[in-house]
Amino acid sequence: MTAPRRGFADYQYEIYLKGLEDQTPPFTTDLAALEDAARDRMGPRPYGYVAGAAGTGATARANRAAFDAHRIVPRMLRDATERDLRTTVLGSELAAPVLLAPIGVQTIVHPDGERATARAAAAAGVPMVLSTAASHTIEEVAEANGDGQRWFQLYWPHDDEVTVSFLDRARAAGYTALVVTLDTWQLAWRPRDLDQAYLPFIRGNGVAVPFSDPVFRSRLERSVEEDPRAAVLKWLPMFSGRAHTWDRLRFLREHWDGPIALKGIVHPQDARRAVEAGMDGIVVSNHGGRQVDGAVAALDALADVVAEVGGETEVLFDSGVRSGADVLKALALGARAVLLGRPYVYGLALGGEAGVRHVVRGLLADLDLTMGLAGCASVAGVGPELLR
Repeated sequence: MTAPRRGFADYQYEIYLKGLEDQTPPFTTDLAALEDAARDRMGPRPYGYVAGAAGTGATARANRAAFDAHRIVPRMLRDATERDLRTTVLGSELAAPVLLAPIGVQTIVHPDGERATARAAAAAGVPMVLSTAASHTIEEVAEANGDGQRWFQLYWPHDDEVTVSFLDRARAAGYTALVVTLDTWQLAWRPRDLDQAYLPFIRGNGVAVPFSDPVFRSRLERSVEEDPRAAVLKWLPMFSGRAHTWDRLRFLREHWDGPIALKGIVHPQDARRAVEAGMDGIVVSNHGGRQVDGAVAALDALADVVAEVGGETEVLFDSGVRSGADVLKALALGARAVLLGRPYVYGLALGGEAGVRHVVRGLLADLDLTMGLAGCASVAGVGPELLR
């Protein structure tokens, strides 16, 4: 590992120094305000798809309320001048406990899509998790990511040979961990999308992974290029509309030799079953409120999952993160690392690669500063006593 660093917080001073030349940041530094800033740039349909939630939006609101309900209790006269944000997650050494969550169809907000995100993640020193529903291929995103750290997220097809082909391609392209999303085997009732009759996949967005896959293409009567609509209609029922079951996890273990994390766990008994199935990690997540209306807030579920299996497997967190303080709260409740979602997509919409990098650097600077001001010198020293 490299020596402890202070570099994340330095982004604050970089911004202030540019102010001496009457330069202000091109995008807001308030991650919670990015949504409003990006709304007009995105257009109503893409904005509704990214910002939307299931049903009334109660789960998305609960995610934020849960963060507000937990309060940091800063400690004084502790030497936190230099902070060490390094950690290890699923065998990978990370410069900070933050990853970019898997979000698909990114070209609906910016033409560079996942390639811009991949470049920004590598430049900022955080791993990205590529969605199966990407707008660019597994290989194209890997090339853009270069020497960066990358994981692959699986929307699990109901065709074993297609699944194996996806996994083989990801492994060959340098993706080191597999994240299996469990909670989106069927799309929820999403009024914002329904009111605009907008589903990107039907329009040919977010299907680069299957459309570039030789096994999937072999299932088609006519090529993707000849009949893209037929290809879409072949793919949609292959990955959506039918649930997988616990016994099927053996298949993934047989065909992926790296770490596997299950994303979408919010019940301690499901976490226990994941451990018994030999999974290496869990991502506590309710998909940002996009799947079950009125569900438990992800942060409220985190402590129970950690209490059940935190000593036996790695627990990560996703859903509702909007600040460095949010990351710190999740770490205090037992998360090994946090996945950042919508804010970086808003950054992508506002400025492509530069927008994503600005959002990530801002979050890391905020986390670094908040840790120090709360009296924490390292991620390893963050615990539940920090919260009330």
